Amino acid sequence: MANPLPNNNAQYLENDYWNTRFEAEQQYDWFKDYSQFKHLFTPHIQPSNSILILGCGNSSLTQDLYEDGYKDLTSIDLSPVVIKHMKATAAAVSQGDIKWQVADMLDLPFANRTFDVVIEKGTMDVLFVDNDQPFDPRVEVKERVFQMLHETHRVLKSDGLFVSVTFAQPHFRKPFLLSQDFSWNVSVSTFGEGFHYYAYTLHKGRRTETDHPVPFGWPSRDLAAPSGFADSTMQHDHMDREDYLMSVDL
Repeated sequence: MANPLPNNNAQYLENDYWNTRFEAEQQYDWFKDYSQFKHLFTPHIQPSNSILILGCGNSSLTQDLYEDGYKDLTSIDLSPVVIKHMKATAAAVSQGDIKWQVADMLDLPFANRTFDVVIEKGTMDVLFVDNDQPFDPRVEVKERVFQMLHETHRVLKSDGLFVSVTFAQPHFRKPFLLSQDFSWNVSVSTFGEGFHYYAYTLHKGRRTETDHPVPFGWPSRDLAAPSGFADSTMQHDHMDREDYLMSVDL
């Protein structure tokens, strides 16, 4: 297979890039697979729940959920190439009742309060790939991230759960997630060895006084970053290779 890496990070925002990539690439899981993080959110959901997966790509996540007993699954992606491929792949292993749909997560084609659970894994991260201001993103970056979150919040049922799996640390992600526009609370867990990933679980309708908004620009451009800080711009340079640390000559 040809090198799937784009010439520049902004290409991750282009549908043509993904269509070309998915024509050649059969399966790829960003970060870790379902088995590595399912313990962080499956205690909060039921097999009967309706689940929406945003930006499913060619990840095994949807089919792994199905094998784990969650049958009411809807997976969307902007790429018609990958939706056709995933639909055929699922049907070939008797998972034909999974719903696969070409759709834009910034403009979801679903009614308000449709789903019990919404899951994204690495999908939101793509919205930041051309951002060069990690502490206070540019206006156009904020607009598309908030649009995604508004759509997610809208299609969740009143007591629904949003699960976001990412390499973005809380001080970068919480200014978005804890906007006053949303009624969910935010819990954060980590998983992975060496290089940690983050699983954010957000329960709609459970926001409390402790879930106060976090301003952008944390803590200040004039203050030192916290211990363990990793610049998200650097991470995007390697977002297609979760093992990049292993290939560095020390």
